[in-house]
Amino acid sequence: EVQVVESGGGLVQAGGSLRLSCAASGFKFDVYTIAWFRQAPGKEREGVSCISNRDGTTYYADSVKGRFTISSDNAKRTVYLQMNTLKPEDTAVYYCAAYLGSYEDVDYWGQGIQVNVSS
Repeated sequence: EVQVVESGGGLVQAGGSLRLSCAASGFKFDVYTIAWFRQAPGKEREGVSCISNRDGTTYYADSVKGRFTISSDNAKRTVYLQMNTLKPEDTAVYYCAAYLGSYEDVDYWGQGIQVNVSS
């Protein structure tokens, strides 16, 4: 059974930090790209960051570059998103996703986790 489970969300003040975790099981983790998406109320879902477990290549959206860091622990089958200097506009439901091909063709989604940043 495939499982993608996010944890670590919550409420934080602007300027604070949170670390999201994405624990995956049921598929060959080390060949997938793991991505974080987010969706704020009334807005479309957007890609935040991703990491290729094949070669470690990472990507960041311009809006989070320099503030967020993605990392992967293949032994624990877990991807982390360290979020620093959080802003109110980072408030959203954050989703973890796994894909082999393109971020437009996600194979597995997590259930999402809420992140709220107060001003």
